[in-house]
Amino acid sequence: MFGQERVAASAGRFLDGLLGNEPRKTGWIRAEAAGDPGPWRQPAILGRGRWDADALRDIVRDDALETLADRDAVLVIDETGFLKQGKASCGVARQYTGSAGKITNCQIGVFASDVSRHGHAFIDRGLYLPRTNSASTTTKPAPGMAGTGMSRSSCSPSP
Repeated sequence: MFGQERVAASAGRFLDGLLGNEPRKTGWIRAEAAGDPGPWRQPAILGRGRWDADALRDIVRDDALETLADRDAVLVIDETGFLKQGKASCGVARQYTGSAGKITNCQIGVFASDVSRHGHAFIDRGLYLPRTNSASTTTKPAPGMAGTGMSRSSCSPSP
């Protein structure tokens, strides 16, 4: 999943910091807890690091389904709106979101969770793409998406 061992180690420390007991999760606090000299290494994993989000999702999902296995488990699907000021982000459009209780500029994330008497875990996620985005044939890379196969207008894998 990670191209280099040191990136995998940084990712582990990043997650440990997010799940740690510190009441505030600032970059400096997480870096100090991980023993890093400054706050730049761990967040760099998300922005500049090369890793496969789908592979990580598959690993977490398989582990969660095994750990939470129960005959009475249920699959919960939830959509959440993320309010946006502009339209530069992938999937942003004027659409209804319960987060605001009205039609506004937002992205809609769709999340799947496995829920059983043993606990619950997110097992998948997706970005809802309004027709105004998915009907486009533009394949110019979106800002920050170069090399990912995501296009500016469609926000879906480029051909």
